Amino acid sequence: MIFNSIQFLWLFPIIFGLYYLVNSVSERFHLVKSSSGIGNYFLIVISYALYLQWDARYALILLGITVVTYFGALALDASFQRRKKLLAIVLSSVALFPLLFFKYMPFICENIDDLMGVCVGGGKILEINIIAPIGISFYTFQALGYMLDVYHKRIQCERNWWNYMLFVCFFPQILSGPISKASDLLPQIKSERKFDYGFAVEGLRYLLWGMFLKVAFADRLALYVNPVLDNYSDYSGVSIFMACTFYSLQIYGDFAGYSLMAIGVARLMGFDLINNFNRPYLAASITEFWKRWHISLTRWLTTHVYIAMGGNRCSKVRQYINIMTTFLVSGIWHGANWTFIIWGVIHGLFQIIEKVFGIQSTAGLSVFKRVIRICITFTAVSFAWLIFRMPTITDAWNCFCGIFTNKGSLYLPQIDELMFLVIIAIVPIIKDILIEFEPDVIKKFFANVFLRRTYYVLIALALVIFGVFNADSFIYLQF
Repeated sequence: MIFNSIQFLWLFPIIFGLYYLVNSVSERFHLVKSSSGIGNYFLIVISYALYLQWDARYALILLGITVVTYFGALALDASFQRRKKLLAIVLSSVALFPLLFFKYMPFICENIDDLMGVCVGGGKILEINIIAPIGISFYTFQALGYMLDVYHKRIQCERNWWNYMLFVCFFPQILSGPISKASDLLPQIKSERKFDYGFAVEGLRYLLWGMFLKVAFADRLALYVNPVLDNYSDYSGVSIFMACTFYSLQIYGDFAGYSLMAIGVARLMGFDLINNFNRPYLAASITEFWKRWHISLTRWLTTHVYIAMGGNRCSKVRQYINIMTTFLVSGIWHGANWTFIIWGVIHGLFQIIEKVFGIQSTAGLSVFKRVIRICITFTAVSFAWLIFRMPTITDAWNCFCGIFTNKGSLYLPQIDELMFLVIIAIVPIIKDILIEFEPDVIKKFFANVFLRRTYYVLIALALVIFGVFNADSFIYLQF
């Protein structure tokens, strides 16, 4: 169930009502020991039913990874220390195999074919066409993270199968995260959950703003981005530069919008998920950017890759290798394409350069220096996003070079579309700037009931007026 779909608008209210009805009936008639217990069963059924809509066969992959990591954690918890590391490696490999096969096998075969073609000639020998199960990158990392946390004794092993099953398949986050830690989500799954009016209102606020970021902000920016970047050779450098800048904003609105809607839906069901974004384009360094962008993935990679390799508790050279390896994994995680790998390498290089020159910290910067560094960071991130966006390295390079030429025409949408674009683009930018630099102003604004309600009405109206309701799904669903 995609959050910006018609299906969500009619189906989620039904799920919401049935969920609390089931909990209420269970509590009143003492059907189970805990009212949350039957609610958990209901959420498991709903989560699998929604996932089955994509492809029933792929639900077996989800179930298989759940089984492997659940029983794998039990085995690791009971294993002797001398055999534990080998067992962890074997179990992790088994859990990762579906992700590696479905997502990367076509890429591997394609590159082997290309290499064989260069060396010995001939056509495609290993070409295969398979589609990766939706959300597999997210739920695999979440389940694997739990098992590794048990291995490192960061958490206790969860022995209730149904609690763990819901932890892996919870429908608001299964498609595109956030990637929850077991120590955050499992206690909520095991706790009593009753309808909380204040929590539900907060969830609706997240839903509204997330929907605005996706439908009115990201999808309207896409109306400029897609025609230009898909046909970059036809347009001028100014148009390509604008499209590159708009794509940075688009992918932020798209992914942050999904994350906020996932948080909102979860809160309506009584759960509190991690906020995945913290105004990332106001970061004054690449290091700071990754503390603000896709926070749940950064946290996972930091814990299970960077720190596992030694982190910064080693020589400078080894630390730089650890950083590069971490971002190489990040690039590979995003997709089976050289563009993603190069994108990850570039971000790793940026962070290493910052550490070499000691500019990764932004503490104590004057407002002027911070603004300059924010502009530099945003520009660097935007050019890296260009590689992320384009289908091949060659396209990315040609598009980048096209920014510095005057060839091609200037892409100008119709005046009404341009006006809508400018209006909508300004709203989230101003909001983020005010929250970052003038938080007291924002607090006073939302403390006023009239202003707060007027704001929500205006956002809802802007969503209806400026929203693009025939757009594609979320960008990160493909990862």
